Amino acid sequence: MRILLPCLALAVLTACGPRVSPEQKAQALQAFATIEQVFQHPRCSNCHIPGDAPLQFDSQTPHAMNVVRGPEGKGAPGLPCATCHAEANPPASYGPHAPPGAPHWQLPPPDQKMDWIGLPTAELCAMIKDKQHNGDRDFAALTKHVTEDKLVLWGWEPGGDRAPVPVPHDRFVAAFTTWADAGGPCPEPGAIARGDAQR
Repeated sequence: MRILLPCLALAVLTACGPRVSPEQKAQALQAFATIEQVFQHPRCSNCHIPGDAPLQFDSQTPHAMNVVRGPEGKGAPGLPCATCHAEANPPASYGPHAPPGAPHWQLPPPDQKMDWIGLPTAELCAMIKDKQHNGDRDFAALTKHVTEDKLVLWGWEPGGDRAPVPVPHDRFVAAFTTWADAGGPCPEPGAIARGDAQR
């Protein structure tokens, strides 16, 4: 019994995790404004769609040639994304509208669409950290994904005449880390996250 009680106390403290101060939570909520700005930019949201047809350009028009998500997010059988999208952007000599490229060019799979175009701030926040939607990623895996994944990084070097994500990548990663380290707090429904992001 003497051994059991300290073990139970330790288990309870471990389950509670680190305490987040009100200041840290406030900073995390401010940081989420930057995260939201990046996620809602067309370089990211054009593939994070509610339906099955990816979007193109800053105008977010439906993808030409009736391109669809397909059973794994890699395009329809017979017309995979890799048909046109290579592992890297083509040379500038191909012209400003040549299909861009990055490793594993694809949409999220149909069972984890991560569709967030126009999603209210609180719902976007909840979706990002929901393992049933995000590919079973915890905060460490999410941070690694937005820091290192080459398809994510493409948003900052999209090639052609495409506008890159306007928030510098290092500032985005810093904001994401601040938010994740605080346990990913979400704004109250209907609230607008306000931070240093320029809307």
